[in-house]
Amino acid sequence: MAGERAVGLVRELHRAAGGGLPPFRAEGLRQVLEEMRALYERNQADVSEAKSGRTDLIFLIRFRHCCLLRNQRCLLAYLYDRLLRIRALRWEYGSVLPNTIQFHMSAEEVEWFNRYKKSLATYMRSVGGEEGLDLTQDIKPPKSLYIEVRCLRDYGEFEIDDGTTVLLKKNSQHFLPRWKCEQLIRQGVLEHILS
Repeated sequence: MAGERAVGLVRELHRAAGGGLPPFRAEGLRQVLEEMRALYERNQADVSEAKSGRTDLIFLIRFRHCCLLRNQRCLLAYLYDRLLRIRALRWEYGSVLPNTIQFHMSAEEVEWFNRYKKSLATYMRSVGGEEGLDLTQDIKPPKSLYIEVRCLRDYGEFEIDDGTTVLLKKNSQHFLPRWKCEQLIRQGVLEHILS
């Protein structure tokens, strides 16, 4: 049936758990585009016949045209929703995405992500004076300025604004400024210990 492959792409994206990013289906996308090309070519042939007097083809031409428009809407919805999810991943994970997520992205999506993060970084540098303003910090309003964290994996030395360096080793606990830790918490290096 016409349009089933395109709807299948949207359904798969909708089923992805918790707004995650499922693998990019290049083959499915290619099949839908091929189906659209075939529908268009059949319509072009029937339009020439309809111009010569075969009015019985008009309904078939309209049906195929509706199928083309539906496939187009489904493909655009699929691609746009993936871009929205990738944009949300930039805010969740920061400028470096885990390899498991990058593996699910197409080359064009990786390029779009890199341009988006550069654009966001340029904007953040332009706002807030000399140092800029990091919009990715304090996604939720903090209750205290310092938090207790546990290191989940070896990270190495971590420098705080006052010049002190802290060695982040696996299972070590530290009392650090919240705004310095949030990015590492999102990357999975640190975990916030709730009292």
